[in-house]
Amino acid sequence: MTATPIGNARDITLRALDALAACDAIAAEDTRVTSKLLAIHGIARPLFAYNDHNAAGARPKLLKRLREGQRIVLVSDAGTPLVSDPGYRLVREALAEGIAVHALPGPSALLAALALAGLPTDRFLFAGFLPPKSGARRSALQEVGDARATLIFFESPHRLAESLADMADVLGPRQAAVGRELTKLHEEMRRGDLPSLASAYAGETLPRGEITLVVAPPKEAAPDLARADGLLDKALQFMPVRAASDLLAEALDLPRHALYERALAKRKGA
Repeated sequence: MTATPIGNARDITLRALDALAACDAIAAEDTRVTSKLLAIHGIARPLFAYNDHNAAGARPKLLKRLREGQRIVLVSDAGTPLVSDPGYRLVREALAEGIAVHALPGPSALLAALALAGLPTDRFLFAGFLPPKSGARRSALQEVGDARATLIFFESPHRLAESLADMADVLGPRQAAVGRELTKLHEEMRRGDLPSLASAYAGETLPRGEITLVVAPPKEAAPDLARADGLLDKALQFMPVRAASDLLAEALDLPRHALYERALAKRKGA
């Protein structure tokens, strides 16, 4: 598997160019797209299609060639193969037969968008493409909405405004970013809260290009310390502040720092 540029043709690794030039054949999601990339870099290798439409028939032929020792490079139209692209079953079956599989990393729209969004990057969830119909889309958003992670989606320009409106309704006024044409000449990263973005895109002409949506995680709810107050009062009668707050934090699954500050205030006020 070899990652290919998501826009700028120069965003290809030296290792990827070596693999494409030296392989026996290239399995591409769309041979027309890949042939343009190969032409830019002066590479001419046998090229055939492997995509969602022909995978069932093409996969056995690919596996046969791999068993014979051929070196096959799998590429998608853009970015990293298998990320919302065909290839998972091919990799799974190759591994089941003991065929060596290697990943040549490189461009990825979801990582580029995450880096540019200005939202938390320590934990994120990639949810791929949302369903095209609003009801199913809202259900999908509810499933991932409580995840304590930044959410990343791919979306069609034709459904962008509708998807943002559903996100605003289901997820609330979270901060978000809309990445369009990343790494290309007309790259755009628009940031704001979901209601504002939904309103803005609803009033504009359809955007062009590939769309990646990044949505902030839900805000942390303030800890409910009311139920700990009575227990803290009792514990502080015979325990130090640190020990009492640690004990109740573990017993009640509450933040240790917040309980410590509360216990300290109680001890000082006593």
